[in-house]
Amino acid sequence: MIQGILLTADPADKVDFMIHGVFSYQLFGQTFYITTSHVCLLIVVLILCAFFIIGGNVFRHAKEIPAGFQNFLEIIVEFLDGMVDKTMGRNGKGFKNYIGMLFIFILFSNISGLLGLRPPTADYGVTLPLGIITFLLIHINEFRFNSVKDIWIDKCSPLPPWLPIWLPINLIGDFAVPVSLSLRLFANILSGTVMMALVYGLLSKVAIGWPAALHVYFDLFSGAIQTYVFCMLTMTYITNAIGNKETA
Repeated sequence: MIQGILLTADPADKVDFMIHGVFSYQLFGQTFYITTSHVCLLIVVLILCAFFIIGGNVFRHAKEIPAGFQNFLEIIVEFLDGMVDKTMGRNGKGFKNYIGMLFIFILFSNISGLLGLRPPTADYGVTLPLGIITFLLIHINEFRFNSVKDIWIDKCSPLPPWLPIWLPINLIGDFAVPVSLSLRLFANILSGTVMMALVYGLLSKVAIGWPAALHVYFDLFSGAIQTYVFCMLTMTYITNAIGNKETA
């Protein structure tokens, strides 16, 4: 089990980037598996839950002059609030909690390779639901803040609404959003996972010390970039769907 979950497991020749079943169970006559992705995702969620509980307790007893962990938390909150405000403007107020949670979850999932875990975002079963949630938010807000007439005109553009030649193309573009978002995140994180697995598997005898530099790039730098891109695209799509309407 441990060797399937930890990317840096020992012996090195058993390290790979595949998803493995930890154990199976029967339900309604079907066999289901708890995989290494499930276990790593659970570990990430538990760590984040502990972080949020501790952080909430710190803010409930916040000091007027922040120091230590409170200062660190305030830097994170200010950064995330600023990112949402700059991207979504007046429409960002109702989305700060979601975007903040999304950013922290994806970022920690991406960099969990530094802890020896297989990043949950290297599993398409994790990134696709994130893309679907974004897709739902886009179109829920589109119908919430725009009339059916305005939506029809937008879907038929750049031609007049009475000539909906571009309607199928625009609809395909809408449904491609969750696929492109999820595949971009999944492919970039999986590629880093594959590269590190190859380093540990093929260069095990000389993979001492120097792979840390690769972890910094593939896990930390690339993970942070992909987190930022996913959140920025989510905010941009939602803002475009809302249009010029002002949210409450």
